[in-house]
Amino acid sequence: MGRRTGVTNVWRMDALSDQPPAPQRVSYGTHPSQYAELFLPAGGSRGVVVVVHGGFWKAAYDCSLGRPLAAALARAGWTAWNIEYRRVGDGGGTPETLDDVAAAIDKLAEVSVDGVPLDLSCVLTLGHSAGGHLAAWAAARGQHERWAQERVPVTGVVSQAGVLDLRRAHVEQLGAGAVEEFLGRRPTDLDVTVDPLLQLPLDVPLWCVHGVDDEVVPITQSRRYVEHARLAGAEVGIVEVEGDHFTVVDVDSDAWARTLEVLESLASTPTRH
Repeated sequence: MGRRTGVTNVWRMDALSDQPPAPQRVSYGTHPSQYAELFLPAGGSRGVVVVVHGGFWKAAYDCSLGRPLAAALARAGWTAWNIEYRRVGDGGGTPETLDDVAAAIDKLAEVSVDGVPLDLSCVLTLGHSAGGHLAAWAAARGQHERWAQERVPVTGVVSQAGVLDLRRAHVEQLGAGAVEEFLGRRPTDLDVTVDPLLQLPLDVPLWCVHGVDDEVVPITQSRRYVEHARLAGAEVGIVEVEGDHFTVVDVDSDAWARTLEVLESLASTPTRH
């Protein structure tokens, strides 16, 4: 069970409970999809992990996909920020979805627990599938004029079976044409404001965790990104695991245990900000 704490009315995770309590819901805008959910660890926090759900940017999928991950992160000692955003069919697409992800992360600057602001020295993004695209994009958003006034920089990224090469994803028709629906057009080699592969090198480390049997987002998405990132001089790595597209978000899997190890390594890695 959880226990309420002070004026902020948040819930802390009880380390002895297997049932996560309801998180605090925090709005960052007026649209019904502009909110995030705050999960807190029982004791001291290792850092903040922004959980970005997938679903090919489509309104049919929401942040309930990220709740098991956020709860597991809190049990492991992390502060988890499970974000929702406008998706295609819900007022989203480009640039609205990107605006929301940026705003949700920057909202962390206003979040406090018992009157104490969150420690934002370590803010990692963790995204699955299309959420992997958004997690990587968020780390580069400050490079572009529209999002240059970022308040909360990302210090590291974990992409779980992420869509990191939009042009290749479009050619391969991942998500039945989801990239074109998200952009509102076909991707091009000029999409530097939205395509992670074109935003290299990142100023922060990025790790890919990907199932070798993934047929939804092929592992070539991660391998290609890592290859180009290394050539660009970026700090990047890949963990290839047994399993399919959803193995990496199974919190009882070896893939998840490996993901926690990667997050821990990123928390202790100095960044180039």
